[in-house]
Amino acid sequence: MALGALLWDVDGTLAETEREGHRRAFNRAFAAAGLPLHWDSARYGELLAISGGQERLAFALQQWQGHPADPALVADLQARKQEHYASLLASGELGLRPGVAELIREAAAAGLAQVIVTTSGRRAVAALSEYVLGGLADCFSFWVCGEDVARKKPDCEAYLLALRQLGLGAERGLALEDSGHGLAAADGAGLACLVTASHYGAAEAPERFARARAVVSELGPQVKVLRGPACQGSQITLSYLHELLEAAQP
Repeated sequence: MALGALLWDVDGTLAETEREGHRRAFNRAFAAAGLPLHWDSARYGELLAISGGQERLAFALQQWQGHPADPALVADLQARKQEHYASLLASGELGLRPGVAELIREAAAAGLAQVIVTTSGRRAVAALSEYVLGGLADCFSFWVCGEDVARKKPDCEAYLLALRQLGLGAERGLALEDSGHGLAAADGAGLACLVTASHYGAAEAPERFARARAVVSELGPQVKVLRGPACQGSQITLSYLHELLEAAQP
């Protein structure tokens, strides 16, 4: 079956935005609101088990206060956080992961459909599109974001919605993810998945990636295949993705 579309996750996949982007933006929002909360790298890694920024905020506030968080406070903090996140992206401190731009361009040149499938909010994706993707944003047909679904990753709802909008069978799509949650979402939708391990994804137990067609350290020239078919070239290309799609499901 010919490859028909690439479905890209955002945070950790397109760019390493979690530790140095979202986490720092949350901390700036806490400080601006006068709250005695601060998430270090390790704590934020633990909180990534909870999908969605607002959901993480509500959980952390409930732990701190000892009672359910005020929805208005959660919404205010999330709005502040989004502003700080956009500022971080605008500063140029965060960029695409190695090999991402090259693969997006190669897929676009081949006429392959590409979409974004993320549980991040649309404002965050818009900021990344403007300040990090730049002209490459035109290579994506549409985005499926956290506001578009009732259930976030690891639920497969976002991927199923993307496939419906594409008018494509799951057997012709390939998802690019960085975490166990993302892989579970893609796999639940029947999609083959390449895991490009992020900072936090690399710390997960290897068995969480057993259903991936391959697990690689990055898409760029320093790529190491951690599990799956060997990469014959110097980085991940469309030919490698075609090979993964044709491979037997683990």
